[in-house]
Amino acid sequence: MPIYKKGQKEDPGNYRPVSLTLVPGKIMEQFILGALTRQVQDNQRIRLSQHGFTKGRSCLTNLISFYDQVIHLVDEGKVVDVIYLNFSKAFDTVSHSILLEKLVAHGLDRCTLHWV
Repeated sequence: MPIYKKGQKEDPGNYRPVSLTLVPGKIMEQFILGALTRQVQDNQRIRLSQHGFTKGRSCLTNLISFYDQVIHLVDEGKVVDVIYLNFSKAFDTVSHSILLEKLVAHGLDRCTLHWV
């Protein structure tokens, strides 16, 4: 039975499936996560400005970094424009094949990516 997320209950896109992963699957997920994380960190593929989905960083650290940059620019007498965008459900529309191609292009190991 799908679980309701948010929004209009009549919209099927506002539900997610129930997914129970067996213990061996969870262990494999951790191995894959470790391998991908090491490759990304070793090749310095994540910029320091990346806060989402990064260990030790969050929306709060992103906000603090942004605020610090704005204050610095204002102190220098520069104008700061801010544009806010909402990418809700953006990941739901990402092509998995394109995502995997981009990961390979950034140097991630194809053998590891076969498990993704």
